[in-house]
Amino acid sequence: MAQSQDSELLYPLDARPAPLESVFAALQHVLASFVGIITPTLIIGGVLGLGAEVPYLISMALVVSGVGTFIQARRPFGLGAGMICVQGTSFAFLSSVLAAGFIAKAKGGGPEEILAMIYGVCFFGAFIEIVLSQFIHKLQRVITPLVTGIVITIIGISLIKVGMTDLAGGFNAEDFGSGANLALGGGVLALIIILNRSSNSWIRLSSIIIGLVIGYIAAFFMGKVSFDNINAPLFSIPVPFKYGFDFDFGAFIPIALIYLITAIESTGDLTANSMVSKQPLKGPVYISRIRGGVLADGFNSALAAVFNTFPNTTFSQNNGVIQLTGVASRYIGYYIAAILVILGLFPVIGAVLQHMPKPVLGGATLVMFGTVAAAGIKILSTEQLDRRKMLIMATSFGIGLGVTMVPNVLEHMPKLVQNVFGSAITSGGLVAILLTLLIPESKTNSEAKDAAPEGDAKEAL
Repeated sequence: MAQSQDSELLYPLDARPAPLESVFAALQHVLASFVGIITPTLIIGGVLGLGAEVPYLISMALVVSGVGTFIQARRPFGLGAGMICVQGTSFAFLSSVLAAGFIAKAKGGGPEEILAMIYGVCFFGAFIEIVLSQFIHKLQRVITPLVTGIVITIIGISLIKVGMTDLAGGFNAEDFGSGANLALGGGVLALIIILNRSSNSWIRLSSIIIGLVIGYIAAFFMGKVSFDNINAPLFSIPVPFKYGFDFDFGAFIPIALIYLITAIESTGDLTANSMVSKQPLKGPVYISRIRGGVLADGFNSALAAVFNTFPNTTFSQNNGVIQLTGVASRYIGYYIAAILVILGLFPVIGAVLQHMPKPVLGGATLVMFGTVAAAGIKILSTEQLDRRKMLIMATSFGIGLGVTMVPNVLEHMPKLVQNVFGSAITSGGLVAILLTLLIPESKTNSEAKDAAPEGDAKEAL
């Protein structure tokens, strides 16, 4: 099925491949996205101490990802892009979701109260993306590639601490930083790097999941894995708002900002998807797909909050699978959705994954979070960095990362201020947006921007 990038698609958008070929193509997409879908839940569950709830949360993550992928492919009532847009749990929300969880935890809340707070603010935040989807083309004058690159870079850098902590053994681990943990996590990290440099496209595509599986097996023989406490039910039933519903304005603001950024980020992913699927990159059809795709992103994130998982977004890695296989048929999305839902309905999968040792998970997530930061830097590299943009970058990084490195800088401020501006993403992102609006561009740059093709900003994203 693999072919050169310059050849025509083997199965274009509205083609219907045979069932066997469809299942095979769908499995490649699931393989590319599976780790990304479940990893945020594993991290959030571990950091916030959600314990027994984690298998159910993983099940719901897979089920909602499947349903969201179906909506994007089927495009009911204009909801969705009508392409293979695999939906999955977004890493971009990780820091803000953890911050919301810590707010609930600081009030003495247990797992149910923590999850009620997280899903409450994520549910209302999704409506920001739903509304913005109809004005997405106008937002790019405010949320520029410079702002997007700054925010994504801050997200990646702020999450690296989580990955490194897991690699060393996890928060409060008795053997934190032991030679065994560092060797195990470092081994997984090295294996992923080696596999990613393979000349075989499928091995590169599967490098993270192969690294996790081999690391899991190695950890088992090192005595770091035990299945004695797995008591997951055979079948998992989705229950709307199983943990209740709560809201905190201080927790909501960082979440709301990320929904704003991911709306723009999804535009870039959907544009890339249109390109590899040989669809128009401008005109009414293109605008309709972008609006429908971003609208579905917001709707699927609201659905995720209702059914007890974290915000969803369009995964960019699946665009590479389309390009690699030459299969752009949106009907493959139906098969992907079915596989994800089936996997999600059996919580024993989540229970097994929950027992993945922290060093194994940390070895993989360190690469993934570093990749997020690198993606932000790549976006910034597309910009002509004049004095104005360098000043915006310097100030945004300084304030955003500064509040992370010195968390007690706001200790004398009101609690609401601490909750909102204690987040690197919120403080750095808001500074980037405000300075972009307040510091005027030089006349030369403004004229060059006006003369540039309209699609350049989209391409940069």
